[in-house]
Amino acid sequence: MATEFTVVLDDKPGSLADLAEALAQNAVNIMAIHAAPCPQEGHVQFITNNADATMNALRDAGLDYAVQNVLVVPLPNEPGTLARVSRALGASGVNINALYITMERQVVLDVDDLHKAQDIVMGMGFHNAPD
Repeated sequence: MATEFTVVLDDKPGSLADLAEALAQNAVNIMAIHAAPCPQEGHVQFITNNADATMNALRDAGLDYAVQNVLVVPLPNEPGTLARVSRALGASGVNINALYITMERQVVLDVDDLHKAQDIVMGMGFHNAPD
């Protein structure tokens, strides 16, 4: 499992740069990131190499944030792998809320039942990447 941060930014030029600079100034490396526009704002979800330093950086920058645990799973880059995993999760009643890729080509899964999803993926032979 990994700690995912969600930050809401103003939808204007330079907002993402401000976030990235705040993290960089605190020696925080972004391991995975996903951003989506909403009216007048942008939602950015990301995981980093250091959750504590990330919280300090966001507080110092005056940015509100939310945290949650997510799965980070190294899936092989082969046809059908995501289909098998998502089908197994769905068949077990686990909903995938969000999915994106890390810089190391691992899949980040935000799911509604984290422990059940972890058991399913590990039972399939895919092991959760270390935090």
